[in-house]
Amino acid sequence: MKNNQSKEDYLEAVLVLSRELEDVHQIEVARKMGVSQPAVQKALKILKADGYIDTDGLHIFLTDLGKSYAERVYHRHCVISKFLVLLGVDEADADNDACQMEHCVSEATFAAIEKFIAESK
Repeated sequence: MKNNQSKEDYLEAVLVLSRELEDVHQIEVARKMGVSQPAVQKALKILKADGYIDTDGLHIFLTDLGKSYAERVYHRHCVISKFLVLLGVDEADADNDACQMEHCVSEATFAAIEKFIAESK
């Protein structure tokens, strides 16, 4: 895992999968992220060492710390995606762009985006 973006992408993938599936396995994470299982295994080892996930050998679980972090990242993703759709970007492009933007938008910019969305209702 090269950087925070990668860490955040893995945590977000595990969070989303845990909402969709009863149990999360490495294969589902690999499919969702479009990476190999060895890449997932390496990333999960780092996330486990950092206290973000736990495993029982088959299943992947977010720790409280990991869930909190993943939820923050996923919230940013959803808000940015919604913002882009409000600007007229189609949903697929907005979702793909939000995957990149969620990692680099400052807190001030993110707060302004949230405010804009709230005032657009």
